Amino acid sequence: MDKMLKRSLVLIGVSTWLAPALGHARECLGVSFPEQVQVAGTSLALNGLGLRQATLFKVNVYVAALYVPKPTVDASVILAAATPYEMQLHFVRNVGAADIAKGWVEGFQRNGQGAQGSSDERVATLRGWMTDIKSGESMIFSFQPGTGLVVSVNGGVKGTIRGDDFGKSFLSIWLGIPPNPEIKVGLLGGRCQ
Repeated sequence: MDKMLKRSLVLIGVSTWLAPALGHARECLGVSFPEQVQVAGTSLALNGLGLRQATLFKVNVYVAALYVPKPTVDASVILAAATPYEMQLHFVRNVGAADIAKGWVEGFQRNGQGAQGSSDERVATLRGWMTDIKSGESMIFSFQPGTGLVVSVNGGVKGTIRGDDFGKSFLSIWLGIPPNPEIKVGLLGGRCQ
């Protein structure tokens, strides 16, 4: 019995040690996200999951996942860091390209970008890359300082938008003044609701 108990304890210890390495996922609304991703050779950890809700009726639009080098609950730390990040948006309803493009403009304007939201050519490029999105499809935005924001829609890379300032402004859409407060709470490690 002593030998069996020791073996069991060793197996529990090994499985506990291996659990993070196996890449367990977190989920929200049945959408799973891995604990880590790679961006340009840099390992990023899942900071949190947030739910984008629209209208007064709180219609669920997408689940967002934010990956950063070192998780934190402080939005200002993430926004001030000159480090890579990745934002993944997994849609849980159909959304038209025009509505997505309008959301980018509103997000930039809401966060003090003023004219950048409507006239900056980089925002125009981002808007032009949008397509109608169906439930179950996703967008991924990978930022690398000095390189820019790589935009992928439904698994296809649309291109890279240059400028570290743009990367920071883009992230402020969720971590500055968000479209709904719950998404920011979730992305900063709170409950995804």
